[in-house]
Amino acid sequence: MKRFFGGYLMALFLLPGVAHAAFEEGRHYMSLPFPATVETGDRIEVREFFWYGCPLCYVLEPGLARWLKKMPANTQFMRTPGTAPRWMLHGQAYYAFESLGALDKLHGAFFKAVQAQPGAYNDEKAIAGFAASHGVDRKKFDEAFNSFGVRLKLEKAKQLNQDLNISSVPAIVVDGKYLTTVPMAGGEEQMLKLLDDLIGKAAKERKKHPAKKK
Repeated sequence: MKRFFGGYLMALFLLPGVAHAAFEEGRHYMSLPFPATVETGDRIEVREFFWYGCPLCYVLEPGLARWLKKMPANTQFMRTPGTAPRWMLHGQAYYAFESLGALDKLHGAFFKAVQAQPGAYNDEKAIAGFAASHGVDRKKFDEAFNSFGVRLKLEKAKQLNQDLNISSVPAIVVDGKYLTTVPMAGGEEQMLKLLDDLIGKAAKERKKHPAKKK
């Protein structure tokens, strides 16, 4: 009888409904009091806030890369740099990489370099040197880094960080309304499982309350 009861409990634990109930609002994630407008149209927006100097962001990267390969088809992933004062320079670097079309080549490499040498890339000259060592024309990088377009994107990121009250990274916001962090979710893997739950929740809410077309 004990063996049967134990097996029953194990099966119950593995049921999808029970797994879903393991994540609690206010504990593993929070509903934002003032949701942000999403930029992904009909797709559920999953937006990560990060900083290249954040060890926890770096640790999350491999798991996040795996999740991106199998994320729901109705989802679009976006990154936004954190914009606390000491993070701003790296946010500017991120948008410079992006404007040069070199983000795929430089994002992971810069993350690794910053983590390997904390404090070594805290000025424009050092970041330009890094980009040049990875085949980016230094003059073009300097132009991009100081361009109006990059600064505009950085200001927009700063406003979004303020609107969503992002005070620590990594943080992920689903569809502009649900925020979670690694500590809140209970670890990297739990956070990634929670994302699937929140995407499903957001999709159901969109069906109940479809956006009005102008």
